[in-house]
Amino acid sequence: MNILVINGHPDAQSYCAALAGAYAAGATESQADVRRIDLGAIRFDPNLAYGYRQRTELEPELKEAQELIRWADHLVFVYPTWWGAMPALLKGFIDRVFLPGFAFKYRDNSQLWDKLLTGKTARLIVTMDTPPWYNRWIYRHAGHRVMRNNILKFCGITPVRITEISPVRSSTAERRERWLADTRALGAKRA
Repeated sequence: MNILVINGHPDAQSYCAALAGAYAAGATESQADVRRIDLGAIRFDPNLAYGYRQRTELEPELKEAQELIRWADHLVFVYPTWWGAMPALLKGFIDRVFLPGFAFKYRDNSQLWDKLLTGKTARLIVTMDTPPWYNRWIYRHAGHRVMRNNILKFCGITPVRITEISPVRSSTAERRERWLADTRALGAKRA
């Protein structure tokens, strides 16, 4: 299986970076072919300046990201929840990479579209400080729904499974180590 791990946290020293590393290590141990993109380490303009009206040329790192997404059978996105959603850097990456003609294609004279990334699966590993019960019952998993339904499933990526890790800020070092071990085990199962 070809697995692409995308770390959406801009800080290379973040707990998300450690989680991405744990997943990649577990997947590698299970003989998966693993590649990784750390968004904080690549340089690109996250602004889709003209929307879809005019093409914005992709930086080399974004062209390579598209090739890796094409290559991958399974995409793993690791990121924190900030203000109820993904970080701006990850949103900008998606805006710039998941373009018409690559991730989806609108049909002429129709409200329908073709899903160009069909056949791929995904896992979201999402950290937050919000207690899980509050995110579920009060926020209704708003950030998860956007990523799963409005982005990935829109492009044909399904199923999309979600691992929620929270609350991180108030967790103990022992708890964070258990989360890392659990994430490594997820990678080993290629889930």
